[in-house]
Amino acid sequence: MITCVRSWTLALFCLFSLAAWSQEKPESWNLRSCIEYARKHNIQIQKSRIALNESLENTEEAKAQRLPSLAFSSGHNYINRPRPEAGDKNSYSGSYDLNSSVMLFQGGKLKKNLQQLGLQNQVQELTIKESENNIELAITQAFVQILYAEENVRINENTVEVSKAQRDRGKELMNAGSLSQADFAQLESQYTSDKYQLVVSQTSLANARLDLKQLLELGINDQMELILPELTDEEVLSLLPSKESVYLTSLKVMPEIEYNQLNIKVASLEKQKAWAGYLPSLRLSAGLGTSHASGSNWSSQLKHNWSENIGLTLSVPIFSNRSNKTAVNLAKLNIENAELNYENVQKDLLKSIETVYQDAVSAQDRFRSAQENLKAVELSFNLIQEQFFLGMKNTLEMLTEKNNLMSARLEVSQAKYMAILNMQLLNFYQGKEIRIE
Repeated sequence: MITCVRSWTLALFCLFSLAAWSQEKPESWNLRSCIEYARKHNIQIQKSRIALNESLENTEEAKAQRLPSLAFSSGHNYINRPRPEAGDKNSYSGSYDLNSSVMLFQGGKLKKNLQQLGLQNQVQELTIKESENNIELAITQAFVQILYAEENVRINENTVEVSKAQRDRGKELMNAGSLSQADFAQLESQYTSDKYQLVVSQTSLANARLDLKQLLELGINDQMELILPELTDEEVLSLLPSKESVYLTSLKVMPEIEYNQLNIKVASLEKQKAWAGYLPSLRLSAGLGTSHASGSNWSSQLKHNWSENIGLTLSVPIFSNRSNKTAVNLAKLNIENAELNYENVQKDLLKSIETVYQDAVSAQDRFRSAQENLKAVELSFNLIQEQFFLGMKNTLEMLTEKNNLMSARLEVSQAKYMAILNMQLLNFYQGKEIRIE
């Protein structure tokens, strides 16, 4: 009966857990819901939060070092003397002690250590923020890749429709004696090739969706209904901020910048702790104890054998086998290394922003040019296709122009989503929320 109840309880718990888990997942996914979900459930981010809690626990332990310690000890001895001439064959003694101590002065080590731990907690919080930023960037790139792959599928579907119409029209012309069998074979081959390219683009889309699903760490049976926005030319060609303003803002909002600034402070505090090794330390201790032995009244002995003690212990370092000097020198080197890391992260950030900015400018320029080229190619294709069906152009000319049309459409699509991605990255470096709607 008990086993049955436990089984039902476990089943209900699992059911409710699954229900709660499913409720956390959105019914449909846009870019923001993907990002917010990942921030809550990404394993690396969760591990970073655990590391923060561990750091906070270490801080609480360090704070407790300022408080006096208190310990109780008791010792009991039983002695057996088997020889009768020894007097009492058995004897017993016991002691009870209560001791306390507190560090009064340690060269400021404890204070500096608490300050250091406080900074390390802030560093850990920034590590979480950095992990959140990394997953946000990865998801944004994956989402834009899906948009790009989706549009490529539509382009290839349109191309297949055109190829099929050309093949069907070519068959009519061949049956009427206006088109050779060899020319029709070319149309048939092109139609087959375009269908293959459609399958390739569909596979790329499926892989892009899978990449996003894996970034979100969803289960094998979890389905994703994505909300994919339709982007206008105005959004693609939005005015870009100056790279100087983006960089200056990023120095204020990017967690890796503050992270490295705090590391310099942590290293400086480590140097101050090392210098404290040259200073004396002072500890206050006090104790209270009593004892008793066999052969007399137990309670009387406890009452009259009380002892009390209090004392100060001064420790002055004289020679430490160079440990203090080494600690100070290593701390100085750590400060230099932290400063170099800070300088390096600023330069890396500048490189990233300059690259993203240049990619955004280039993508917008490519998009404008690609659009103009597409208009010209569409006009040319329509004219050549019409002339082909009138027998004025050969199959090769018509197919070449059709392929040029497809390439022009793909070029517009590529430039479009490259611009969108890099514009969002510029927003990201300014601490703005990434949105594609």
